[in-house]
Amino acid sequence: MSTADNSLPFSINLNNKVAVVTGGAGVLGAAMCRALAACGAKVVIIGRDLAKAETLATEIRNAGGVAQGLSCNVLDRTALENAAAHIATTFGPCDILINGAGGNHPKGITGQEYFDAETTGPDADSTSFFDLDMEGFKFVFDLNLMGTLLPSQVFAKQMLGRPGCSIINISSMSAFRPLTKVAAYSGAKAAVSNFTQWLAIHLGQSGVRVNAIAPGFFVTEQNRDLMLQQDGQYTPRAQKVLAQTPMRRFGEADELVGAMLWLAESKASSFVTGSIIAVDGGFSAYAGV
Repeated sequence: MSTADNSLPFSINLNNKVAVVTGGAGVLGAAMCRALAACGAKVVIIGRDLAKAETLATEIRNAGGVAQGLSCNVLDRTALENAAAHIATTFGPCDILINGAGGNHPKGITGQEYFDAETTGPDADSTSFFDLDMEGFKFVFDLNLMGTLLPSQVFAKQMLGRPGCSIINISSMSAFRPLTKVAAYSGAKAAVSNFTQWLAIHLGQSGVRVNAIAPGFFVTEQNRDLMLQQDGQYTPRAQKVLAQTPMRRFGEADELVGAMLWLAESKASSFVTGSIIAVDGGFSAYAGV
């Protein structure tokens, strides 16, 4: 795939680099995979749904890039180690790891923003903090935090002693300030940001840089029903989000690409590690007045 792809905000040379993207078949991950391939990287798309990952890989190959989809549970160390060995044999050792796997769970969400003893109950619309299901809560923490930690442990071993390697985690606006309702997700993403900084320090003298991107609000498969009504109009929650976003709109998936490419390019961001880069239309800067 040509590095002169006009859809890119700018082009970098990733020829012969191997990029592994967990959760790469999702809306945001797919945009990053396409951009990495457009810059010459050999892209491995890891997801639970092999058909979906391979569909994206086929799209990239048809456009002239190099890509492969792999089915792998990011919470299964053995599966990750097998995937890493396969990738090293097929393409070479990992140079760029993007930990994009993550998400939420209905049982880790309260039904209302504020506790109200009169409306608390067992159904989803009235679930309070006191009713939160611990299995659902744990699922969210495992998927987001352990799903970042385990791939980092496995693939960072291939990076040690090799210049230009980079780990890019995906944090969230809720890591800066917790969002109402999503207690588990907010706590888990705050942990991802903290882990990013911890690992950046730990690997600081190894040559491996570790940073995170904190997306603002993008409409994805996971949050579409929370943000859009069936007729396409914004939900009340979406309206609140946009009121707190100075640019007054949701982000587009391609708008994450510039920050990702900058962090992936060792020459451009060679002294950047332990940073959490907000791509949020000003949401994290706005105090509401």
